[in-house]
Amino acid sequence: MGAQQSVNAGKAKVDVHVDLTHMLCEALLLPPLRSSSANISQIVGRISLKHPSLFGRSEKLDVILDKGINDSNVVVAFRRPRPEWLSQQSFVIQHSMSPEIAVHGFPADNFTRSGSRGVNLSRLSLGVELNEPTTSNWTSGTSVKFEHIRPVNNDGRSIARDHDGFPLTCSGNLHDNMIILKQESGYADVKDNSFLRVNFQMEQGLPLVPKSLTFNRVKCAVSKGIKLGPTFLVTSLTGGSIVGDMAPYQAFAIGGLGSVRGYGEGAVGSGRLCLVGNCEYTVPLAKHLEGSLFMDCGSDLGSARHVPGNPALRQGKPGFGVGFGYGVHFNTDLGQIRVDYAMNAFSRKTLYFSINSGSGT
Repeated sequence: MGAQQSVNAGKAKVDVHVDLTHMLCEALLLPPLRSSSANISQIVGRISLKHPSLFGRSEKLDVILDKGINDSNVVVAFRRPRPEWLSQQSFVIQHSMSPEIAVHGFPADNFTRSGSRGVNLSRLSLGVELNEPTTSNWTSGTSVKFEHIRPVNNDGRSIARDHDGFPLTCSGNLHDNMIILKQESGYADVKDNSFLRVNFQMEQGLPLVPKSLTFNRVKCAVSKGIKLGPTFLVTSLTGGSIVGDMAPYQAFAIGGLGSVRGYGEGAVGSGRLCLVGNCEYTVPLAKHLEGSLFMDCGSDLGSARHVPGNPALRQGKPGFGVGFGYGVHFNTDLGQIRVDYAMNAFSRKTLYFSINSGSGT
């Protein structure tokens, strides 16, 4: 839900969008009912500039600026016109700044939330993306990019070590450089009474510049939905693995909304391996109202000790977590209002409230 204004400036179109998307994740103690005063709330503003024909030959230029309370993201994309049967080519420059709490944050309130230790990541990347033409139910894309990652503190100064004196980068210096070849493929088969979606991503770090990281990172997600009368059952399984050179921030973080509910972001653990399963059963309650029961579980498969500096073990993260609960979802023309109530393995309850414009949480 939000406000949007479009302004035409010659051939260019400027979209100003304020997304009043609140992700309010408060730990609640019951009984008695008590809400934490340290909530997490995001109001995201977006400014988007689009030019349909930059040099008069249908070249498209997109400039997007996202600004939140604690993070920011700038994307500049230039797209050349190509026939539909050829790969669509884009040149992309991106810079982002965000708190790193999924790996370096500390779990609090019996793992229901993650607190910051003052580590932020500044990422600068530039590269080329190729999106293959869609064939049947398959999509495919390939990209090559150079990425420069620099840990900074809350004052914006570069730092090389965390709160306990362990390196934040793979190189041990103030930054990491890497050249990444990424291949992503997707499959979707959607029918009236069911759907199947598969997404596969593989990143290969190429040793083409001095001291660049060489690694292989793979992630695969499979989700299946089945209609059972008026109700709907959705199950999903996500797994990942990384081998080779590795910085702590590259670890798979487990816990939080979209992973294992009932836990803070990354509060279950972080490792070189991950396995997360989700199951949600949705029942219609009224015309635009749905109720759901869900269960999430996730594990680092004992791989936390193989992450440089052992950040998860030092923070006392369990490495395995189970969360379950129920929710109410109200569908509107502007988006979906979700209220999910989850409990983790430590019998601590968490209420997730989100107002989403577009697709999901």
